[in-house]
Amino acid sequence: MDWQDEGVILGVRPHGETSAIVEIFTHGHGRHVGVVRGGVSRKLSPILQPGSQVAATWRARLEEHIGSFTVEPLQSRAGLLSDRDALAGLNALCALLRFALPEREVHPRLYSQTMTVLEMLEGSDFWPLAYLRWEAALLEELGFGLDLATCAVTGTTEGLCYVSPKSGRAVSAEGAGEWGDRLLPLPPELTGAGDGNIGGVLDGLQTTGYFLDTRLAPALGDKHIPEARRRLLERLRRRSE
Repeated sequence: MDWQDEGVILGVRPHGETSAIVEIFTHGHGRHVGVVRGGVSRKLSPILQPGSQVAATWRARLEEHIGSFTVEPLQSRAGLLSDRDALAGLNALCALLRFALPEREVHPRLYSQTMTVLEMLEGSDFWPLAYLRWEAALLEELGFGLDLATCAVTGTTEGLCYVSPKSGRAVSAEGAGEWGDRLLPLPPELTGAGDGNIGGVLDGLQTTGYFLDTRLAPALGDKHIPEARRRLLERLRRRSE
């Protein structure tokens, strides 16, 4: 069996003396794993970096086998090495995809959104906002989406400023009443509005992080949220000071 696709490299680990096992998030075949022969060589190791976009060919005798990849570079993101904040965003994105996506399950919409964030990491000051909305999209794609359209208590679309940790639904200030301190923040940045200020992004990441930790992680066998996400939050908090 074999197929060809485009994808972004999520992770690489050594395999034997000269090869590497590579995880690639592809447009048409989902998160896929394969062996790259000579993957630790001087020629291939610069290509096999998290975030790099590649054209990949996968081959295996049987579909259930791990198979092997041959890859050709399409876009390197080595430029992010000089921007520690953007590099933290890249590492968090790749780590969460490795953590959350079932192997070989296709997610073309999430793939497109992932490509958008990767492009913004390289050239836009608004990449933290794009990353926040990407986390919300990841939850949505995997069945844990937030319902932020109307207040869960009053049904209004006005004054929405909280998220219920139980239902994942929006709550207005009126609907929250005296219980507001028990709810999660709903900044405009999480609803498609806002100006992308870091404070709003951090509030949004507090909310998406809660559902990653309490809904998604238990569904995956109580795995721990990747440390790369915590490191990203630390970088963004420093920017807000």
